[in-house]
Amino acid sequence: MKTVKTPARIRTALVIGGGIAGPVAAMALHKAGIEATVYEAGDSGGSGGSTKREGEDEGPSAGMTIAPNGLQALEAIDAADVVDAIGTPVTAMALRSWTGRSLGHLPAPPHLPVTRFVWRADLHRALDEEASRREIAIHSSKRLLDATDTGTGVTARFSDGSQARADILIGADGLRSTVRRLIDASAPKPHYAGTLTFTARAVGCQLPSTEGVLYRCFGKRAYMAYQIFDDGSATWFVNLPHREPMTPAEAQAVGAVEWLKRLREAFAQDRTPAAELLDATPESALLITGPAETMPPLQRWSRGRMTLIGDAAHATPATSGQGASLATESAVELARCLRDLPVAEAFKAYESLRRPRVDRILKHTTATATATSAAARTATPRPAGPLSRALRDAVLPVATKVGGGAGAVWGAWQFEHRIEWGEGVGEASL
Repeated sequence: MKTVKTPARIRTALVIGGGIAGPVAAMALHKAGIEATVYEAGDSGGSGGSTKREGEDEGPSAGMTIAPNGLQALEAIDAADVVDAIGTPVTAMALRSWTGRSLGHLPAPPHLPVTRFVWRADLHRALDEEASRREIAIHSSKRLLDATDTGTGVTARFSDGSQARADILIGADGLRSTVRRLIDASAPKPHYAGTLTFTARAVGCQLPSTEGVLYRCFGKRAYMAYQIFDDGSATWFVNLPHREPMTPAEAQAVGAVEWLKRLREAFAQDRTPAAELLDATPESALLITGPAETMPPLQRWSRGRMTLIGDAAHATPATSGQGASLATESAVELARCLRDLPVAEAFKAYESLRRPRVDRILKHTTATATATSAAARTATPRPAGPLSRALRDAVLPVATKVGGGAGAVWGAWQFEHRIEWGEGVGEASL
């Protein structure tokens, strides 16, 4: 492995946001020889130094997948075992219509690491514990108010009155990023995508294991994805069309009892396991995540000594399955650039490395959603009509068998991305 020296002018970093991108960035920077400290807005809680993220409930937890490219990015910083220890394999994806008809069975690419399903709270806790093991500090209850770039460093000010200073500041603070606003006050804001999202962990649903298969069901009135595990528990995710936008607080105020009733009504005509999964979901397990939102591309990711990673820079739809993995890639690539180049050149190289790939995946996600009809799209306020459903159900089985098969729908190229940590970042990347 090639050894590179850390540029003398980049020794310390403030990482704002303790979700997934933040701890990963701190670990990558640590491996690059840069001291990084994470500042999380949420309150402390749990064990092992873990924190309760802003908006994260102590009860229900969202599930998510880490794709092969995300696992390979973690491997580059010796952290893939963190996900392996808590994850459940996702060996294939199956597509179903509301009638129960199979529209395709797509095995994962055999030459790559297997996608892992994880509970978000478990992943947060595991990343925090791994960061702590590497002697990386994560400070909770630190909501960023503003930051001053002096040209030689950045001073951050938090709502508790405290301050922190370092050579650079990295915004890993999500879709409603404060750092994004500091970098560009005119940056676009998230747009409502036409659906409300719900997820839950169902226990004892009395349904057989899907044996590693993640099912995506294009219902008559709503979309559901689910996976049933060997222990009888299951995870499900729903996009429910809703014409009028609702804030997360407004959606949560409706209450779990009412939402479960509406979801049962939405799936009442579907011949899929949706009804059984909803019946096996107690009200306390329902996570009302609120509106699905899209984020227009940003004109700039960096300014001076501040830059963005993860959803703060390039948010992806939840149905893409790439949000956490792309955030992990960006965190690792940014650390490589900062390891090898001065600040301005590092940020420029980082963007040139990441933008084309991120843009391509976003375009692929949009194209795939279009190909699977309006019922699969998070951007439409209406479910597919009879003609659209018939067209989709006729086209999808053919599309999954020709033109690349599983690779065409999964987009195998996006999984094959591998970061070579030992390779230096030079002028060719600028």
